[in-house]
Amino acid sequence: MQLAPGLHRIGNDIVACYLVVTDDGITLIDAGLPGQWKDLQAELASLGRPLSDIRGIVLTHGDSDHIGFAERLRAELGIPVFVGEADAARARGEESTSPAWGHLRIGATLAFIAYAVRKGGRTRHLTEVIPVHDGEVLALPGSPEVIALPGHSPGSIGVLVRSVDAVFVGDGLTTRHVLTGGVGPAPAPFTDDPAGALDSLDRLAAVDVRWVLPGHGTPWDGGTAEAVRRVHAAAG
Repeated sequence: MQLAPGLHRIGNDIVACYLVVTDDGITLIDAGLPGQWKDLQAELASLGRPLSDIRGIVLTHGDSDHIGFAERLRAELGIPVFVGEADAARARGEESTSPAWGHLRIGATLAFIAYAVRKGGRTRHLTEVIPVHDGEVLALPGSPEVIALPGHSPGSIGVLVRSVDAVFVGDGLTTRHVLTGGVGPAPAPFTDDPAGALDSLDRLAAVDVRWVLPGHGTPWDGGTAEAVRRVHAAAG
């Protein structure tokens, strides 16, 4: 789905990843669930672009619902995969976490689980990743800039792409809580360090872009400062 010129979303409000499309190639932000591979193919077909136009994959963090088909692209097409250094082991499947689920509503939780099952399959962890660091500008289409956002996970990052007026935040925040169904900018569930995640978001408030694009929820086009304000308000 096109959000704006050069900016596309794959998936839906339950699990999403994104494409930054340029004449020089495509950057993929996150890789969703394994079963969203067909959604990726369909979106590229609608653009008349082959998989080989993807020049790199930038993961906002190493959780299984964000690395979905990344290893397939890396193994089959040699596409490099970038991830925050502190999440590299998680992306390779060498470590895991079990944060508290917190409050949930049965309907919303079942919808999340059902979608994950339908689009799931066995997640292939990465065998090779390229660690990235705060402030780094990657030599990929759109010149994505890394913003460290530790909290949801130690190596969580935001990905700033000024050419499409967007920052991709992964689970730094959510606009659709997958466990409660709540909508609007709010803290994401399954977060390792909730207080740290809120502190990290304050760095985004000064990043003046229109789009704030989470891994779960409706794309937010009301600017970064307002998104961050609403997350803090929701956190109480």
